[in-house]
Amino acid sequence: MRTKLVVGNWKMNGGLAENERLLKALIPQVEGLEGITVGVCAPFPYLAQIQSLLLGTPIASGAQAVSHHSSGAYTGEVAGAMLSDFGCRFVIVGHSERRAMYGESDEVVADKFIAAQRAGLTPILCVGELLEERQRGVTEKVIARQLDAVVSRVGIAAFENAVLAYEPVWAIGTGQTATPEQAQAVHAFIRDRLKTQDKNVAERVLILYGGSVKASNAAQLCSLPDVDGGLVGGASLSAQEFADICRAAVSERINKI
Repeated sequence: MRTKLVVGNWKMNGGLAENERLLKALIPQVEGLEGITVGVCAPFPYLAQIQSLLLGTPIASGAQAVSHHSSGAYTGEVAGAMLSDFGCRFVIVGHSERRAMYGESDEVVADKFIAAQRAGLTPILCVGELLEERQRGVTEKVIARQLDAVVSRVGIAAFENAVLAYEPVWAIGTGQTATPEQAQAVHAFIRDRLKTQDKNVAERVLILYGGSVKASNAAQLCSLPDVDGGLVGGASLSAQEFADICRAAVSERINKI
């Protein structure tokens, strides 16, 4: 049985006072939960704050992006080693917003995956299709391209220290969610594709669902055989909602045992 993982992605939200209120309300609600790892990926300016607030708690910290360069004249970029200095465990790589708004190609995403692991971070590799790609029936082709761009560079063994996240782009921040059947179909496709390289790695790797995850749908999503948790956007800005998602993931894991 794979351990569940729920990671909050704050995106470009937060502030010193509200971050402290959020985390101080969240920590006691997730303490004691077993069979789950909980993480929070915050904007760069707040990494020192969350490192301090989360020290000694069951919540891991993470960042939302990383440079594929290790150092140098790259104004505005943040290297993996810098994230490690602030205690980050996770970093999101290839999020659809980074791909769409900042032109991150499959090749750049692969480079960032490599940079994250070299810095001792666990990359959360995001893959997903646009609405028009789903409508054209090319979802699997798009997912395969995005996934293969990384696997071909790093090899399947690298996924022993990585997490995957399927995020249907049409469901991010829209209130729409893939149906359980749609989510399971894509998650199973991802796992099956990795199995062609190494069955054991494919069985162990965690695959999260990301796309308007909330407390009301988390239990159903986490009950699916190939869904190992969630990459949570807007709902992670509410301590109560996020904690409820974590509890839902745990309850579904217990029900499967």
